[in-house]
Amino acid sequence: MTGPTAAPAPSGQARGLRTWVGFGAGAVALIATVVLWASGATGSDGAKVDPITRFLLVVAVILLISNLLGELMRRLRQPPVLGEILGGLVLGPSVLGLLWPAGAAWLFPADVLTALEKAAQLGLVIFMFLLGCELRTDRIPRVRAVGAVVFGGMGLPFGAGVAVAVLAQPMLAGAGASTTGYTLFFGLALAITALPVLARILVDLGIEGTTIGALALSAAAIGDGVAWLALTAILASTGSGDAGNVAAAVGLAASLVLVTFLVVRHVLAALVARMRSEQLLTTVLVVGAIGFSALTQMINLHPLIGAFLFGAAVPRGTPVVERISRQLQGFTLFILLPLFFAGVGLKTSVGLLGGQADHWLLFIGVLIVAQVTKVIGAGGAARLVGLRPMQAIQVGALMNCRGVTELVIASIGLQYGIINQFGFTILVLVAIVTTAVTGPFMRYLARRDSTLDTDELSTPKRSGENNPAGLASG
Repeated sequence: MTGPTAAPAPSGQARGLRTWVGFGAGAVALIATVVLWASGATGSDGAKVDPITRFLLVVAVILLISNLLGELMRRLRQPPVLGEILGGLVLGPSVLGLLWPAGAAWLFPADVLTALEKAAQLGLVIFMFLLGCELRTDRIPRVRAVGAVVFGGMGLPFGAGVAVAVLAQPMLAGAGASTTGYTLFFGLALAITALPVLARILVDLGIEGTTIGALALSAAAIGDGVAWLALTAILASTGSGDAGNVAAAVGLAASLVLVTFLVVRHVLAALVARMRSEQLLTTVLVVGAIGFSALTQMINLHPLIGAFLFGAAVPRGTPVVERISRQLQGFTLFILLPLFFAGVGLKTSVGLLGGQADHWLLFIGVLIVAQVTKVIGAGGAARLVGLRPMQAIQVGALMNCRGVTELVIASIGLQYGIINQFGFTILVLVAIVTTAVTGPFMRYLARRDSTLDTDELSTPKRSGENNPAGLASG
């Protein structure tokens, strides 16, 4: 007679997941205890709490929650940035504000929100500068193929987004937005692909050097450049109703682009080649990115456009610039960028969907339109230039990832009053869902396709040439 069978020992992955969940629960309990103690000791309004103390406590809470959820997403084979985005939602009215309104009010008074927004803007400026540095047009596997994927992957979602925006204008448009600016903006928001998150997904899947990976990454990089140029024109057109002012803003923006690539790019190349102090070069690049941001703000464009433009002018392929980028990426991705995600979460309220059927139908409709048009547009274009059907679908699935880029664009739309709070919430949720489904969908497609690593569209390249740099880790 045999004894009772012992229960199988949990796998290492399961034990690790339970450890992180337990640690997260303990951290949340600790935060709640600190907030309860502080609010009880100082009164419900927290008037006696030093502003710096409160700001530091809030930053600690944001970093802890965001990075815990980022690690959880990593263990679930999702991009860590998805967990950081969810961390912002957890701290906003969608979760914390709903479950514990008093704690949320104590943590995020108006002065703390103002300080967070300024810190987040600095983080975004450096992030967009680094993203501009990642924009590579010299590693394109084939110009015709990439151009077709960019055109199809952006054109079809843009057109569908414009149609949705026209039909749903009363529900999505900002109070003072012009019809033209609002519809073009919404179409653009559905047309983008998040380059940094896509790069991370390619690395996770191990396909960054394949035909599909190189094609998707190149198309996303060029698409990012097109999207920011389009956004520049849209913001210029919404800055004033005066046609003369609009023309002046567009002219100044065009002049800045020309000066950047005809003059600034060569100056930066000379500095990178001749400057011996890496610390001084880092200072020059950071100051330049911030200065360009201030300049674009002065001509009534968003400061992030200036940071991206300056990054795009930095010389590629130099070891010193790559080292500087890695140094800046660590602090930006793990410290400053979560503050932006928290700000997005504090402005996003899933409760705005409420119990109204038309709100839910609109959200589901926008989500379906965003995903279907992206897959069909990018995948159809890939099929037309010679990829097999399964490969074309894989390209479309990869281009569907919107991630951080859509959050940034949605935040700009809300800031400029182009979309309202409900429209902002829909775009944030679309960014989260499309990012979350990209990895699992690609793994499903890969299991059904044994030729994921074919290279019929590739050109000869050095080993590791298409391996994305540090932004892929964010």
